[in-house]
This record gives sequence, C-alpha cells and structure tokens, in this order.
Amino acid sequence: MAYDARREEEPARGAPGAPHREVPPAERRPLWRQRNFGIFWVAQTLSVLGDSFALIALPLLVLQATGSLARMGLLTAVGGAASVLAAVFAGALVDRVDRRRLLIVCDLVRMVLYGVIPLVWLFGPQVWLLYAVLPLCEAVGMLFAVGYVTVVRSLVGTEQLTEANGRLNATAAAAGVLGPLCAGMVAAWTGPAAAVGVDAASFGVSALCLLFVRFAPRAGDDGAVAQRTGRSGLWQDLRAGVSFLYGHPVLRTLTALLFVFSFLTLGLTDLVIYHVKHDLGHDDGTVGTVMAVGALGTITGALLVARIRRRLGFGPTWTGAVAVCGLAMAGIGWARDVPVVAALSAAFLACGGIAGTCSMSLRQEVTPEPLLGRVTAAFWTLQYAAAPIGAAVLTWAAEHRGTAPVALAAGCCCVLIAVVALFTPIRRSRTAKP
Repeated sequence: MAYDARREEEPARGAPGAPHREVPPAERRPLWRQRNFGIFWVAQTLSVLGDSFALIALPLLVLQATGSLARMGLLTAVGGAASVLAAVFAGALVDRVDRRRLLIVCDLVRMVLYGVIPLVWLFGPQVWLLYAVLPLCEAVGMLFAVGYVTVVRSLVGTEQLTEANGRLNATAAAAGVLGPLCAGMVAAWTGPAAAVGVDAASFGVSALCLLFVRFAPRAGDDGAVAQRTGRSGLWQDLRAGVSFLYGHPVLRTLTALLFVFSFLTLGLTDLVIYHVKHDLGHDDGTVGTVMAVGALGTITGALLVARIRRRLGFGPTWTGAVAVCGLAMAGIGWARDVPVVAALSAAFLACGGIAGTCSMSLRQEVTPEPLLGRVTAAFWTLQYAAAPIGAAVLTWAAEHRGTAPVALAAGCCCVLIAVVALFTPIRRSRTAKP
C-alpha cells in the first residue's frame, strides 16, 4: 500500500477509510471530562499498578530460587518470544472481533494465570511454573496491547491522541511508582509470590471497569472493508500491515531502528535488578525503590511529550529521546551508588516513554481505522522479533563479563541508533501534529 505524505501533514483530509475521525463538538471536551475515557483511564492505571508488581516479583522469584541472572534473562526471553509470536496473530484478531470484549477477556485470563503462581508457591518454589505461565500471560498481554492501541482513537479522536496517550502513560507511570515500591516491600516482608497475587487481582478490577466503557463504532465495520477483512487469511492480514509500514517512509525507518533498539534494551530491567542486588549488595526493598524512582521519569516524560513534540516535531523529539536513553543505559552499569542508578533509570524511562508515545501516536494518526490492528501488530512483531534473543544475550553477558562493560556497549549502540536516524526520513518528520 503506497503512502501519501499529505496524510502526515493533514490527517483530516484523507480519502474514505483515512485515519482521521471527525469528533463532534460535544465530544471536544477536556479529557478528564470525558466519561468513557475516564473509566478507561482508571482501568489501565489499576492494571499497570498490578503489572508493576509482576515486573519486580517474577525476576525476584527466579533469583530467589536459582541465584542466576542468566535464568532471569531466560525467563524474560521466553516471555518476549511468546509476545512476538502472539503479535503475528493479534492484528488479525483485533480487527475482526469486538475490541471491548477482547480487552475484558484478556484481563480475566491474566487474572487466572497469575493467580495460580502464589497458590502453587504455598507448597514450595516451582520455577518451571513461571516458564509456563509467563509466556501465556505475555501472549494474552500482546492481544490486549494491540487492542488497547486501537481503541484509544475511538475514545478521543485524532486531535487529542498524543495528549491522551501521554496522560495514559503518565498515570500508568504514577502507578508504576507506587507499584515497584510496594512490590519491593511486599517481597521483603512476605515473599515475591504474594506480589504476583496483587497483580492477578488488579486484572480483575480492570476487567470490571471495562464493562462500563463504550467505544465509538469503527469506520468500515458495516462496509466492504470489514467484509474483506473477515474473509482474508492470516498471511494476507500480516502482509497488509507490513505493506502499510513499508509504504510509509517514517514508519518503515522506525521499525528497522526499533528492531535494534529493542534487542539492546529488553533485558535492562533484569540488569538493573541484578546490579542493585548482586553488584551493590542491597535487598528487595531497595530494588523496588530504584524501580519506583525510575517510574517517576516515565511520568515526567509522559506529561511533557505532547508539548515537546508540538514544539520540536516528531523527528527531533524521537531522535533526542533515543540518544538520552543510550547515554543513561551506558552509565547504569558503572554507577556504584543506588541514587545514581535510580536517576539514570529515571532518565532512561523518561526518554523511552517520550520516544514510545511519539511513535505510537504517529502510527495511530496515519493508519486507516480498518488496518489499525494489523499495522500495530506488524509493527510490534517486527520491532520485537529479536528482542527476546537480545535479553538473553545481554543478561548472559552481564553475568559472565560484568554489568558495567555490557551496559556501556549497549548504551553506545543506542546512541548510534539516534545518529543513524539523523540520516533518515525521521529527521525531516516535523509536521505530524499531535
């Protein structure tokens, strides 16, 4: 599918099926006054609050049982591989089914799967269970993530996308501040398995909230496009998403560069946890504090992203954010003080959030509604295809060579990605308005 550059500059003037949805004047209200978005906002915040428990608790369960950073990295890699595999099918499914119903089912399935872990752990550690449950949860989580991206525009319209994404990310990060801090405390007091139980409960609350959300009808749901989507096969669905990405000069370049960036950074959380506990000799509570401070960076980035993008444009914002991510990652392994590790983690997450919100908003703005699920799934499939291998390699290398040189090498490569972006269409992409 060929890309018309005018879509990026004037998304409201596309042909039928173009990405823009005209928002009635009654709906052009501040986001906090829009009921459906507000409930959706609360649901996602609660879900992320619990998810941040699992982010800390699952690696701690592996480290507690095995003492191995490589095993932690292997768990991350297995989960990431399941996520990538699920992304191949996610777009086709999201574009075919009722998206609200899909989100609710995904939340309920994850509630049950994560809830099994603390019950089994009552009878003793069973590390094999983590390698069975996490891939399933990550696969379901990918379905949820693709659906989540596709419904935001139906809640707020195109003009408020970047602001909505920023606010969702900001409150999710705020939950991420409290979550890791509480997860570290719960893990220190009662063990990491109890923290996973909190995660399971959060998905149940999120599903309950989503029952009260109503999304606007999708463009093409009753037309020929929807009928063709229903009859197409998996290969055609994936090809449609890839073709759109290939035809868009900025998205094509972003996909290639993020393929490398994800390979380098997916294992960073495991690296930080191992560095704080093994290299610096601190406890689970300190790990939770470091991750909570890091999440403060995500809040800052999410609150500033719309303003920065409006002032600088997409290209400079994305490129600068990736460069700072690389510098922060390079310094984490060399930091010998916990406050410095926390500050660098905050810088990485702030700029990672800015870059991620920009790329997601651009993709939502320029993709036709009937293709949004397939384009999102294709983008994530290609972006994260090598990330699980990268996580396993990063953590294995850090365990055998030390965290400092590995973090430095990965961080320098991230800076190089930003330099390469200066010679691509990303640098000239200043006109896609938030």
